[in-house]
Amino acid sequence: MKKTVLAFGLMTMAGSVLAAGTPCEEIKAEIAGKLDAKGVQGYTLEVVDQGTPAGKVIGSCEAGTKEIVYRRE
Repeated sequence: MKKTVLAFGLMTMAGSVLAAGTPCEEIKAEIAGKLDAKGVQGYTLEVVDQGTPAGKVIGSCEAGTKEIVYRRE
C-alpha cells in the first residue's frame, strides 16, 4: 500500500513538472493540431491570464497562471 501511494505521489509531481515546463505556444499548437485533425474549422485559440472570461477554457499552461481559450469565429 505504501509503495502504491509513493508511486502515485511521484507520478503526480512528475506530471506537474512537465506541465510547468511546457510553453503555452507549444500546448496551443498541439491542441490546434488535434482540432484540425478532427476537421474543426472556424475557430481561434488564445492564451489569456487565468480567470479572464474570454471563451471556453480548453487547457492551461505556465503552472496554471495562463489558460488556452477556444472561440468559434
